[in-house]
Amino acid sequence: MRLPDRLRRTTSQTTSQPAAPSSNGGSPPGLNSAYGEEFIVDLERRREQLVARVAELQWDLGGLVYEMTVRNSIDVEVIVKRAVPLQDADAELSEVERILRTEQTGTAGVCNSCGSPHSSGATFCWQCGKPLLAQVSGDEILKR
Repeated sequence: MRLPDRLRRTTSQTTSQPAAPSSNGGSPPGLNSAYGEEFIVDLERRREQLVARVAELQWDLGGLVYEMTVRNSIDVEVIVKRAVPLQDADAELSEVERILRTEQTGTAGVCNSCGSPHSSGATFCWQCGKPLLAQVSGDEILKR
């Protein structure tokens, strides 16, 4: 999924600043640095804005559908046009929450078999050893 422009600007503004010297011998700053914390605060602020926006759009869309139903004149095209901004805001909210969860926990997901957390790029579960990705045969892919 492509990162929205607003988030990309926030990321580039945050990461394009010169690295502050750290106490661990001059290595690049991590999440505990001021820059990493600033990035997370910006994402948390954006999440709050998106939560409010999604709630407002859901409220408006529900009211629109209710009014159409009461008047017995449902126009699906109008509903779809009003649902598009809600879908966009909801998708951006999901992406922001995913990024925040990854930044805060350092994990990319959990194993479907045992529930142990795993990092991004992991192929097998460190706890039970089972594959994290479902193996699909070439024939199944062609059928889809």
